[in-house]
Amino acid sequence: MPLFELTAGALEAVPSSTFAAEQILERADLQRLLRAQIDTVIEDVLVVSEEFGEFAGARRRIDLLGVDREGKPVVIELKRTTDGGHLELQALRYAAMVSTLTYDDMAEAYERYLLQVEPDAAGSARTRLAEWLEDVGGEDAVLTRDVRIVLVSGGFDREITTTVLWLNEMYGLDIQCVRLTPYNVGERLLLDVQQVIPLPEAADLTVQLRRRESQARAARSDGRDWTPYVITTPAGTTAPLRKRQAVLALVEGLHAAGVPAERIAAVLPNSRFLSFANSPTDEAVTDQFVAAYPKAKTYLGRWFIDSPLRERDRTWILSKMWGRTTEVILSNLLELAPEGQRFGYEAKPQA
Repeated sequence: MPLFELTAGALEAVPSSTFAAEQILERADLQRLLRAQIDTVIEDVLVVSEEFGEFAGARRRIDLLGVDREGKPVVIELKRTTDGGHLELQALRYAAMVSTLTYDDMAEAYERYLLQVEPDAAGSARTRLAEWLEDVGGEDAVLTRDVRIVLVSGGFDREITTTVLWLNEMYGLDIQCVRLTPYNVGERLLLDVQQVIPLPEAADLTVQLRRRESQARAARSDGRDWTPYVITTPAGTTAPLRKRQAVLALVEGLHAAGVPAERIAAVLPNSRFLSFANSPTDEAVTDQFVAAYPKAKTYLGRWFIDSPLRERDRTWILSKMWGRTTEVILSNLLELAPEGQRFGYEAKPQA
């Protein structure tokens, strides 16, 4: 549908242009701009590599490689043409190749990428990635083999749209088509960004159905530990909690029962329960924590900053990162329970 200029007397059609006519290059212009503002075409994706080709025998490179917060790799392919070329076939090859990537592979690629675009941050690539994947285990995250594909082009011919619709419907793939249309308005070059597959109106339903199927597959094949835990303290029994929340609930319960923070820290792995002098207000906790531990500034999301434990003239902050040792940690903490007080934990079967 064309773009119109609304005037007092009529709707004046604004003719669209093409990237070729506007001398907009694919890699030097489109790719460079989109990598810095990837939310323009897809939300909640972290770009970890550009021109990625780290697989055996690869002659071609992925324009942009990303990962979403569920641990799904995201292949983003760009074309400035109005027909899309053979974008979908190329992206399918890439998706198959990156489906075998591990967390370490992704972290190494991200570090190389940051060296190019943000050199001062390259050393924090692994912690940034862990924070991004916090909800699926952080550094213990296992990337899924369900690769998402985003095709971005100046247009798509019927062969591409038919193929994408068929793959999405029949095989449950997650392929999006985003059309970019430039408009030359006076001295300004405007860009119209339209998601054409899936249609925005049906996107929520499509995502919901795909998520249900993905969760069913994950329950059958995912080796990650999603065990929920119920924690019992003198204050009562919690609902089933994710492992990080379970550790926090037990630590808070022990501290409320009079167990000193230093004793709690003694049974936890090194640097997982940190303290600093003074008992600042909630608003000042972050600043004082960073002042005491400057390296923590780049990965604050890995700490329960909003749940500080205060004791006399010190404040303690608990880590969220527990890996595969949750039950060992919970058992060690239970050894600190004051005699005669009700403490415990129960691992619940995964749904």
